[in-house]
Amino acid sequence: MSMPQAPFAPPQPAPPMSVGSILFSFQGRIPRRVYWLALIATSIVMNALNFVVGFVGGLVLPEDARPAILLVVLPLAVVGFWMGLALAIKRWHDRGKSGWFVLITFIIPIIGWIWAFVEVGCLRGTVGPNQYGLDPT
Repeated sequence: MSMPQAPFAPPQPAPPMSVGSILFSFQGRIPRRVYWLALIATSIVMNALNFVVGFVGGLVLPEDARPAILLVVLPLAVVGFWMGLALAIKRWHDRGKSGWFVLITFIIPIIGWIWAFVEVGCLRGTVGPNQYGLDPT
């Protein structure tokens, strides 16, 4: 005799995202642990690269050529900003909110940063699927 089946199967988690999708795409959802790990790792790497470029450039380049360091540092800053934005948007998606909520940090001084920190960094995402994808946890 077979066992009766539950009327609803538990929701399936989302398939894992690639590192490129996590860091550069604005689509989908990521859980808090992925957000924090990616944010910390990218911050360490970007700061190390900026330090090396600035330190080596400051030692090697003559005084009048040092502004050329900006040609390397500026693109690094743009890439770092893009990755941070992509991570935050996917966390807002995980909370069931539009990625446009990232603007809160720019529009509302101090309170916006606190709100974003709590929503994005501390609170669990929507349980189960939402309009932005399957539950990543």
